[in-house]
Parts: sequence; C-alpha cells; structure tokens
Amino acid sequence: MIMEKKSNTYQIASEIEWEQAGEGVVRQIMGYDENLMMVKVKCNQGSVGTLHQHPHTQTTYVASGCFEVTIGEEKKILKAGDGYYVAPNLPHGCVCLEAGVLIDTFTPMREDFLK
Repeated sequence: MIMEKKSNTYQIASEIEWEQAGEGVVRQIMGYDENLMMVKVKCNQGSVGTLHQHPHTQTTYVASGCFEVTIGEEKKILKAGDGYYVAPNLPHGCVCLEAGVLIDTFTPMREDFLK
C-alpha cells in the first residue's frame, strides 16, 4: 500500500506541535503534499540557522523580527515584510538579530522534516 504524503486540509496552529530545529529555533510543519511544504520557524534572538544547502527550491517570508541572511556569497539584513528566494543546492543560512518568525516554503516537500 502506497501512503500518500499530505497534510490535513486545515492546519490549526494550536493543535500543531512545535519541533526543535536547533538551539533557540523551533518549527511547525504546516500544509504540504509531495510538491510543496510550508513551515513556520520561530527564532530567539541570537539563534543561528547554520549555513546549509538542500535540493529543494525555497522561498521565505519574514513574518516578524530581523535576520541577517546569507545566500551564496551575499548577506542582507531582512525585517518583517521582506522575503528571499534560494535556488536548489545554494548554500544559505541566517542569524536572528531580533526574535521573530519566518515562513519557509519548499518545493518539493521536505520529507526529512516529517517524523
């Protein structure tokens, strides 16, 4: 039997467990199917999203806070309302300068995030 990988139609934040994603970083897996995934990431001031890369295309919206984001060789300070795009396999990471929330989207979905 092939198990379909997709979220419930509605995601109720109060019903979704926060998962540890690093020191001072937690995430909630929101809507997804095999082609797309949205993840809410909450960061404490000073937390670091270590430089990494993956085969997924990623776009991120800064919902709150302030982050120093590195993509490839370029660094930018991003605040609430800003966003960024990361091509597949491009090294990227961030430092949280002011506690906040990022909304990450990935295509295809991040199977490695599912339990």
